[in-house]
Amino acid sequence: MDSITLFCTGSLIAGGLFWFICILGSAEQKGKRAVNLSGGSISKDNVQDKYDQYWSFFRRPKEIETAEKVPDFVDTFYNLVTDIYEWGWGQSFHFSPSIPGKSHHQATRLHEEMAVDLLNVKPGSKILDAGCGVGGPMRAIAAHSGANVVGITINEYQVGRARTHNKKAGLDALCEVVCGNFLQMPFGDNTFDGAYSIEATCHAPKLEDVYGEIYRVMKPGSMYVSYEWVTTELYDENNPEHVEAIQGIERGDALPGLRSYRDIADVAKRVGFEVVMEKDLAKPPANPWWTRLKMGRIAYWRNHIVVTVLAWLGIAPKGVVDVHEMLFVTADHLSKGGETGIFSPMHMILCRKPETN
Repeated sequence: MDSITLFCTGSLIAGGLFWFICILGSAEQKGKRAVNLSGGSISKDNVQDKYDQYWSFFRRPKEIETAEKVPDFVDTFYNLVTDIYEWGWGQSFHFSPSIPGKSHHQATRLHEEMAVDLLNVKPGSKILDAGCGVGGPMRAIAAHSGANVVGITINEYQVGRARTHNKKAGLDALCEVVCGNFLQMPFGDNTFDGAYSIEATCHAPKLEDVYGEIYRVMKPGSMYVSYEWVTTELYDENNPEHVEAIQGIERGDALPGLRSYRDIADVAKRVGFEVVMEKDLAKPPANPWWTRLKMGRIAYWRNHIVVTVLAWLGIAPKGVVDVHEMLFVTADHLSKGGETGIFSPMHMILCRKPETN
């Protein structure tokens, strides 16, 4: 009887742990398991040091305001967070409006497909993804449009992840990934039939620099669409709560400084673009984009326990625990930014490069 009781108790505990970690696990752990969490291109023993180095950028804020410092800053960030993003969020590192009756994955896909629809490109066209991450949007856009998509990311680890995903999806013939800085892209003038960036150019210290470079590599007459992270007209720089939320977003997302929505179109025009459309896709009637961040405390502590145990066992790097905590705190700042309406991650601008300069 004792042995049967012991067996049943052990089975119940094992089943509970499986449910706690796997069934009740991260929302979209597609392509990444918790046991495989790493520090990207950073060696396992150096993850904690690199995390500390990341935070040191904010103790010397002037150093992250120059183009020379930003690549290292952003590269370090994405080495630290890419695996956690994939494990807990999915392969598309961006937000989208919540759509009734649609899953988060479906809403994300529609948000991506809308971007390429605005470019009005044909199958076989060559388009640029400026800041492609691990290529979630790239694959959705290539499959939807039939266009050849060339993505660029500063992070070498993301290049490898994107290529792996492209091959698994059977889209490696349409999707190419290049490791490079979108402030100095390794492409010739007038190369692309269109371009897009989805919540990526916020990492540039000066929007003029990245917009100017995108303009250079686009063919005359082609279209560019970008979803920008901005402060809105409701942001009050004299309100301490507003400032705390925005600075929290900047610290937790490797941003040299969030821009005002007022600046976006002016910058686009200064580099030569014609502004065709500008709209904040987060505003009503769009449903709140931040609902997905409303992770319950049980879910957060479940994930945090998993990460902590894996780090204690030596399976995950020690610094991953701190990174996970940072991202949770950042999610709270993002939610506050969305709820108060002072922040939008999807201020859309559609531009055209003139036929003649």
